Amino acid sequence: MKELLEYMARALVPNPDEVHVHAVSSGYSVMLELEVAPEDKGVVIGRRGRVANAMRSLLRVAATCEGKRSTLDII
Repeated sequence: MKELLEYMARALVPNPDEVHVHAVSSGYSVMLELEVAPEDKGVVIGRRGRVANAMRSLLRVAATCEGKRSTLDII
């Protein structure tokens, strides 16, 4: 899941070198933290959070396939 999130974020932002993903796993849940450059936050969040919600949906599907739950925080 970490690789999926990193791939999506790098494809979206103009500064792909500034993308960092941290994964914290506890039991059956995984919390992913996405860190991007300050000027790229708007691109990652999108209008009314649509891009962020789409990324969360894809991560939820990937986590369900592994039998886990996922959350995404954009830092």
